[in-house]
Amino acid sequence: MRNYIYYRSGDAEAATDIAQETFLRIWEKHPSSNPENITGLLFKIARDQFVSQYRKEAVISKFRLNARHDISGRSPEDQMMFEELKDRYETALANLPERQRTVFLMSRMEQLKYNEIAERLGLSVKAVEKRMNLALVYLRKALGE
Repeated sequence: MRNYIYYRSGDAEAATDIAQETFLRIWEKHPSSNPENITGLLFKIARDQFVSQYRKEAVISKFRLNARHDISGRSPEDQMMFEELKDRYETALANLPERQRTVFLMSRMEQLKYNEIAERLGLSVKAVEKRMNLALVYLRKALGE
């Protein structure tokens, strides 16, 4: 099994991982059929695992290639505008009242839901909603939208 995957991939470590995953899947399924049928099933599962891993790696490498292109593809004007917007955002965030800033950061940075924020701060969900709304209104004005 491992040699079959190694022949297809050229990567001994990946072949070992896929072979182990294949046998684990067979073990989980507990096939009650003939041993001859299990062999075919093993190779089918191994092939499917190999194809799946190959597709995942292709997507990852495509993403990395595009990410590098995006970073280097910015013009100096775009970079300057980005830096200016970033500075205005940081200034506006620093000028927010503490209660609004706390709720905003918990929502946006920690990705907490309003009920989780309310629980942590000992507030009602409505109070969290109001503080968040005020923070967003202030930030929109400060950033010139």
